[in-house]
Amino acid sequence: MDSRPLPRAQSLTAAPRFDPVSDVTTPEATVDPFAADTPPELNEIRAGEDLDWGRIEAYLRAELPDDLDIDGDFRVLQFPNGAANLTYMIRFGTTELVLRRPPHGTLAPGAHDMRREHKVLSVLWQVFDKAPRAYLFCDDHEIAGADFFVMERCRGEVIRGVIPKSMRDQPDVGRRVGFALVDAIAEFHLLEPDEVGLGDLGRPDGFVARQVSGWKKRWGLVADARYDAAMSSIHARLERSMPAPQRVSFVHNDLKLDNCMFAPGQPNELISFFDWDMTTLGDPLIDIGTLLNYWPEADDAPDSPRLSHDGMQRMGLPSRADIAERYGEQSGLDVSFAPWYDAFAQWKTATVIQQLHHRWLVGASTDPRMEFVAARLPDLIEGATVLLDDLEA
Repeated sequence: MDSRPLPRAQSLTAAPRFDPVSDVTTPEATVDPFAADTPPELNEIRAGEDLDWGRIEAYLRAELPDDLDIDGDFRVLQFPNGAANLTYMIRFGTTELVLRRPPHGTLAPGAHDMRREHKVLSVLWQVFDKAPRAYLFCDDHEIAGADFFVMERCRGEVIRGVIPKSMRDQPDVGRRVGFALVDAIAEFHLLEPDEVGLGDLGRPDGFVARQVSGWKKRWGLVADARYDAAMSSIHARLERSMPAPQRVSFVHNDLKLDNCMFAPGQPNELISFFDWDMTTLGDPLIDIGTLLNYWPEADDAPDSPRLSHDGMQRMGLPSRADIAERYGEQSGLDVSFAPWYDAFAQWKTATVIQQLHHRWLVGASTDPRMEFVAARLPDLIEGATVLLDDLEA
């Protein structure tokens, strides 16, 4: 891997959400997923990410629905484990809610869409119990400096590189967690957008083609010259071998193990998905490619491009082949082209981590993780290339 510092660039773009914690994990890291402490879900607000909480509190007390008890004292903490959208726990007495807004800095077109997330969650919670309820959207930038929305806070267990203590005595916990996630994704994809009232959420015709061309343009805005030829080659191969979509579904665009929540002590019971701001309509196998991109196996090499938290590869999760097969069974879709979607996800993720690093380079991010987040770029390029080689063999 080329570990030289990436050159500083001049243009600025804010990336879509991506959790880079594992990208700076060294191959020597050895988290025991059944013994290590779980990372805190809440913390004090990071430097540079505070907001005008007095103004926000006054606005929320005036505008939140009357059926919420907001008479108590106001308190704010931050959910620290994400990497782009700013997500806060706001408390009025005993009532806890979640406030989300985009990161500071110039935003890429269509990224960090709080209006979209609110639109989805203000409807979907009524028919899909894994969607939190949205309460309020605000596009007055005098309040929080950007669009933001407020939703219910779900309580449960988030699994990153460590199995929560409430599940450690459960048999076959990794396999059960993995299949519960896949089953919930299939359930989500089988919803009918028109019947739900969200048939206008996106333009499903040509969705995958627009994804491929759009991410090529995003790479061009932040490209590292050392990797430009390889990224362009993968783009051309993806265009040539693009599968035809089998159905139109909701597409979340960021489904992975640490973007959902389980009921405490219940590895079969997924209760919530997070981060809905990129939800649209299109080919549901895009979500499966994303999931496989983040899904490790026990025998993966230390420099595997699978961008998982250290510890996940020792949880006893189902294999990637098992994940694809289970999804096919639950959804009724042909998953024989799953490697194409996996390759697309790795190529896309290579662009995302370069965007995140670029934000750090130009001073739009103060998160120290972003200094080294692009170190995995060569591994992602190799991973996408190998998948396409196997598919074309």
